Amino acid sequence: MAELLQNKVALVTGGGSGIGRATALRLAREGARIMIADYIPDGAVKTVAMIKEAGGTADCFAADVSVTGQVEAMINKTVATFGRLDCAFNNAGIEGELSDTTACTEENFDRVIAIDLKAVWLCMRYEIPQMLKQGGGSIVNTASIAGLLGFNGIPAYVAAKHGVVGLTKTAALEFAQKNIRVNCVCPGVINTPMVQRTFDKGGFSEADVIAGEPIGRLGKPEEIAEGVCWLLSDAASFVTGHPMVIDGGWAAR
Repeated sequence: MAELLQNKVALVTGGGSGIGRATALRLAREGARIMIADYIPDGAVKTVAMIKEAGGTADCFAADVSVTGQVEAMINKTVATFGRLDCAFNNAGIEGELSDTTACTEENFDRVIAIDLKAVWLCMRYEIPQMLKQGGGSIVNTASIAGLLGFNGIPAYVAAKHGVVGLTKTAALEFAQKNIRVNCVCPGVINTPMVQRTFDKGGFSEADVIAGEPIGRLGKPEEIAEGVCWLLSDAASFVTGHPMVIDGGWAAR
């Protein structure tokens, strides 16, 4: 059986850990050549090594995706290395500090919006023109169930992720007739380093989350990777502008 992404080139931001790493490994298993971008080079290098050890092809680029010049350089590096860009998973993000709306600092709000929302826009700003040159492509952005629901104590994160959902829908409509599909995934609480940091900050506990989760456990990064892989592939050729919820039933309560 043919691999879903055979001969495709995929960019994964935030690919040095968590959902990004799991997705990069999954895309590589489906035949894609992978460019890993991450603010922390060591994590990206490790992901590349894991892909190569499994027989795949990958390279990496250190980038702060909230900085225009670094995003442009990231796209240029991808095209220079692999000759094209077919798929992009704009996944890099941070959780920010825990505080209510009135206690949230301007510094924290600006930082979270810059990395979790502005960076998604910047990535698409440079990815889409490259895809247009090639005749098409597919993009998946990482939103969250916090992009669909409100959550206490993370106002900037919730605002950013709601913005990602809206930005995804807008870009999907703008380029639907240009053979470019744009979707997003809305993960629930996934067992990643970012979520573990949030537990450590004391806003809520792992036990509290599990107690409220219909499936009764945290999600796995690999479970998000499955959804991203499908959305990026031609198997999802009639799907665009869709916020795919992968949350163990949390939002259905």
